[in-house]
Amino acid sequence: KRWSEASKASESPMAAKIELDKKYCQVIRAVCHTQVSKVKIGQKKAHIKDMQVNGGTAAAKVDFATGLLEQEVKVVDGFSWDKTIDVIGATKGKGVNGVVIRWGVTRLACKSHRGLRKVTCIGSWLPARVQFQVPRSGQRGYHRRTEINKKIYRIGKVIKEDPNNAMTENDLTEKGIMPIGGFSHYGEVNEDWVM
Repeated sequence: KRWSEASKASESPMAAKIELDKKYCQVIRAVCHTQVSKVKIGQKKAHIKDMQVNGGTAAAKVDFATGLLEQEVKVVDGFSWDKTIDVIGATKGKGVNGVVIRWGVTRLACKSHRGLRKVTCIGSWLPARVQFQVPRSGQRGYHRRTEINKKIYRIGKVIKEDPNNAMTENDLTEKGIMPIGGFSHYGEVNEDWVM
């Protein structure tokens, strides 16, 4: 049942639960999702993340979170200029690789028996398991990485709202953020953007 339809009823949905949260909770989190259809990356499933609401009393936090239910939250609402943020992403995928490329293991001598791009000893007799420290072949790339302390220099609006969104006080040339033909390996920026 959608929140907007349920809230039209005589009593708002989960009213008792919301009152309990206001009374007993200290940490309030809002479960949010992205609008992945706006970005042309071929993905259909939205990213889901829970975000902590900070500032004020627990009742004020709950009121703020319930006020944002089924509302679009813009970039400007959550971030501002000259703030420092952490950026999470995935590295470029390289597929399956062997131990020489993946871990930098030295190749064996050219006449070695049964291949030379291998690890010769993968562990002692006991313990009778291969330990996790031993280099093995497998997935390389497409790993989750977090880059910390990235400074926000600029937040721009959609081209429809602000066609000259790349103008600054020092550079008064009327121009948008997007180069002619779009960014290479990405395309055109049609939504709000952060630099």
